[in-house]
Amino acid sequence: MTVKRFIAGAVCPRCSEMDKIRAWRDDEAEKQFRECIACGYEDTQSTSIQAQSPELATRVNQPHVSAPEAEEVVINFIPNPGMTKH
Repeated sequence: MTVKRFIAGAVCPRCSEMDKIRAWRDDEAEKQFRECIACGYEDTQSTSIQAQSPELATRVNQPHVSAPEAEEVVINFIPNPGMTKH
């Protein structure tokens, strides 16, 4: 026997009633069900793990081919003579 449990704080997407949604699982069918006892709304989700498509190659997730060529330069900050505090 499947145990149907109420989900505290859940709001029905159809009738917007709170605390009227109950949910249960069917492991044989690999599905998760939920229903609203106020309006009869029903929803089904698969519990099986789907194979994900590979991540798209972007500049962020690819290793650097070579380090950028940069010349090291020392920068000296000179205080602005007009910005003196008294």
